[in-house]
Amino acid sequence: MREVVVTGGGTGIGYAVAAAFVSLGDHVTITGRREHVLKEAAERLGAAHLPFDASSPHAVEEAARKLPERVDVLVNNAGANTNLDRRQKPSGTADLAGVAEAWWANLNANLMSAVLVTTALLPRMNKGGRIISIGSIAARGTGSGSYGASKAAVESWTADLAAELGPKGITANVVAPGLVVDTEFFRGRLTDEGIMARVQNTRNGRPGTPSDVADSVLFLASPGARHLTGQVVHVNGGAYLGR
Repeated sequence: MREVVVTGGGTGIGYAVAAAFVSLGDHVTITGRREHVLKEAAERLGAAHLPFDASSPHAVEEAARKLPERVDVLVNNAGANTNLDRRQKPSGTADLAGVAEAWWANLNANLMSAVLVTTALLPRMNKGGRIISIGSIAARGTGSGSYGASKAAVESWTADLAAELGPKGITANVVAPGLVVDTEFFRGRLTDEGIMARVQNTRNGRPGTPSDVADSVLFLASPGARHLTGQVVHVNGGAYLGR
């Protein structure tokens, strides 16, 4: 039985990923910041849960003591577009402190959360371990400012991680979704018109689902993906062609 840790596992893509591993008989631990959401999700899944902020070094250090002593698969899913939680200021407003704060928020949520949890758990991963981080189509020049930049940084970090861990038999890859419905990502702000515009960019004429992403994560964690590392797997219906 594999020990699997999924950060941000209480809802959406993280929940679907956790459910997929549970269905295979793996022992799964989900993490997240909202304890009540996490507890309810864990009860539905039959998984363990541990609430903490993955972007906080102190919180990660404390949580690491309670996470499994052996980790076979780590899925770095925690993150969000923190710009969606901020009040937008008029273009041209000279507020450099606000700009810095907004950029650090996305970098902390999406890059540092993955870096910190991975660094904390690496000593527990043996040969054959898998690290899979959730990226985004936004990293490939589709916009989203600091959010896209933070996801691009995840790709660059993963390339270095793959080189570092390859001799140890541990792989590191990114799964980069496009539009995925049935998540909390857009905070209820995505309109039918917005969905339609994004679907029109796909080759298969539909939005993605959390299970689409989860299935790709399962593959990267499978024996069949043992020679895949340092890669970005694009799960977007062809909205971005990884050529």
